[in-house]
Amino acid sequence: MKQVITARDIDEMLANGSTEIPANAILTPSAKDRLRGTALTTQSATAAPVAAPEPVIPDYEYRWVSGNDPKTPQQIQAFFLSPEIEILKQRMCDMGRRMWDRGYTDGNGGNLTIRVGDNLVLCTPTLISKGFMKPEDMCLVDMDGVQLAGRLKRTSECMTHLAVMKAQPKAKSCCHAHPPHATAFAVAKVQPPTCLIPEAEVFLGEIGMAEYQTPGTPENAKVVGEAAVDHMSVLMLNHGVITWGKDIEDAYWKMENTDAYCQTVWMASQLGKELTPISGGQAKQLISLRASLGMDDKRAEWKECELCDNSEFRPGFISYDKKPDCGCPLPDASNDAPLNADAEQLVKTITDQLVQQLGTA
Repeated sequence: MKQVITARDIDEMLANGSTEIPANAILTPSAKDRLRGTALTTQSATAAPVAAPEPVIPDYEYRWVSGNDPKTPQQIQAFFLSPEIEILKQRMCDMGRRMWDRGYTDGNGGNLTIRVGDNLVLCTPTLISKGFMKPEDMCLVDMDGVQLAGRLKRTSECMTHLAVMKAQPKAKSCCHAHPPHATAFAVAKVQPPTCLIPEAEVFLGEIGMAEYQTPGTPENAKVVGEAAVDHMSVLMLNHGVITWGKDIEDAYWKMENTDAYCQTVWMASQLGKELTPISGGQAKQLISLRASLGMDDKRAEWKECELCDNSEFRPGFISYDKKPDCGCPLPDASNDAPLNADAEQLVKTITDQLVQQLGTA
């Protein structure tokens, strides 16, 4: 039985010269008041300090046992309603709300998926705003898109997500949306340049492009799946953006990264200055950092002078690393096509007429 210590007991201990209170003793409120300012300590207070827990990195990746997918309708339903899957459903709702809050989805646009088995994927339903989803709205499909559970019909665009997961096994989750700035690049068919912002190089790498195909069709799934093998963010031309990651938050973050990067590049391009990229050597360092974080990059074996080649991006972009020992030939101005004499004469005639009109105005 634990010993109860009163204020009188404290006085007696002090009178007897005691320095410790028995371990696990219960102190009355008056004893605690009497203890303040005295030399008495509890035995437990003199014990060796307990080491602080090791800090951890948040990890939301869902891991399943291969070959252990539920098979019967009863097993599938029990799995679909299990506590661990309910957590993922709620997380999908949270990501949907964040997409909607940032203006990445309009109407019922956008969709989300999480792979939860060898042949099982959670996905959002069709015709519902991503900002107002509830866990009970989510659907469960197999890797061929056949719906296995859920009261609402699954999104038709989940087929594109499944194509990404089949083509790239590291894609455990996908996020599709229509963020304005990145979608503007997709509509203009402009691939965002590389080597401008370190964070974009580390967390996105090169942003890919997939040619336009009708959303929800096998053709669209095919071209996007192919592009996603080497790109964690893909602009779907004339459509929107799809990103993938190890979990749903990771995939959503890459959507934010993509739109923020496109917005910054677009704004910078309007300032009338050359957008000077970092060097190829510096880009190599960032690609190595990506590898240390478990992200592959197809550019890992590229030459330094190839890494920051943004020759397709305009306006005012320096399109190559100018180091003389780069090993790659620089563009030769002497190879430019000869000027068209007739066109030059026409331009001169028009210019002379404009100058004359302005002089007499």
